[in-house]
Amino acid sequence: MADLSLHAARLRTLAPSCGPVRLIGVDGHAGSGKSTFAARLAAALDDAPVLHLDDLATHEQLFDWTDRLREQVIEPLSRGDRARYEPYDWTSRNFGPPRALEPAPVVLIEGVGAGRRALRPFLAHLLWMELPATESWERGRRRDGPALTAFWDEWTTAEEAHFSADPSRPSADALVRQLPVGYEWLEGTRATAGANHSVTERERPAPPY
Repeated sequence: MADLSLHAARLRTLAPSCGPVRLIGVDGHAGSGKSTFAARLAAALDDAPVLHLDDLATHEQLFDWTDRLREQVIEPLSRGDRARYEPYDWTSRNFGPPRALEPAPVVLIEGVGAGRRALRPFLAHLLWMELPATESWERGRRRDGPALTAFWDEWTTAEEAHFSADPSRPSADALVRQLPVGYEWLEGTRATAGANHSVTERERPAPPY
């Protein structure tokens, strides 16, 4: 059975990109399946740490979190130190107690904008979840329900503006497509990546998002 272990092994061989750490970005539209894929890839990497960019964004600053990421995460990891960041609570609208992020050999950064221009110099590899924006957003809206319709309306406008000014997909090292079972990993030169091979997880179906 093929799984993500071969790709995980290859990621481990990359040169460190942020101090001793190999930062792997997982970017894509909201609702494209980034969180689920990052969790599975982290498991294949022996439970590699995962930073969710939703913990750095806020209602007022959906994409203006670069300074927090640099100060709380990038700078400590670049020194080989443990990073500490304050996760945002989307219910209380406050930052919570600090969480630690260890300078592990591989650390995943997952979320819309993980491949943004300011972050790319610190990434060892950038993965893009290959699902169109409209399909991604529709899945996200179904997942979150009508109570968050107003938030999604605001989000999609902000996301369109972000990717228009700072697109990630053209700089991706690989495209990842979710299949009915598992994933297809398309490795290649930036956005012109050609088909490599599929990654399947036959013991469990892919989630709906």
